[in-house]
Amino acid sequence: MQPTATVLVYSDNASTREQVRLATGRRPATDVPGVEFVECATPAAVLKELDRGGIDVCVLDGEARPAGGMGVCRQIKDEVFQAPPVLLLIGRPQDAWLATWSRAEAAVTLPVEPVEFADALAALLRSRLAVGA
Repeated sequence: MQPTATVLVYSDNASTREQVRLATGRRPATDVPGVEFVECATPAAVLKELDRGGIDVCVLDGEARPAGGMGVCRQIKDEVFQAPPVLLLIGRPQDAWLATWSRAEAAVTLPVEPVEFADALAALLRSRLAVGA
C-alpha cells in the first residue's frame, strides 16, 4: 500500500474545507493509506493542481462560488486525461441527479456528516488505488 493518498479539496469556504479535513482525519478507513490534502479555493487552482498530477481523489463543493463543484467536475471529466474520481458535496439530497450529470463518482450532502463522508472517500480511494495497482 502506498504511504499516502493525495486528496484535492475545492471550496471557496474555508469552513467547508475544514469539515472535510476533520471528517477524514489521518485516514478515512484502516484499509486505505493516510491522506494528504491539497486545498483550492478557485477553479483555476483546481486545474493547476490536476495538471501537476498526483491527485488520487477530488472533493468538490457543489455550493462553491463563483463556480460550483458540479460544473468544475464536468469540466475536469471533459478536459483532464484520466481524471481522478470525484466526491461531490451537495446542498440537498434532491441534487443527487445533478451530481450524476456532472459525472461525479459519489456525492454526500452538506454539512459534512463524518461517517458518511469517510465511507464515501474511502470507497473512492479503494477504487482509485485498485486501478493504479
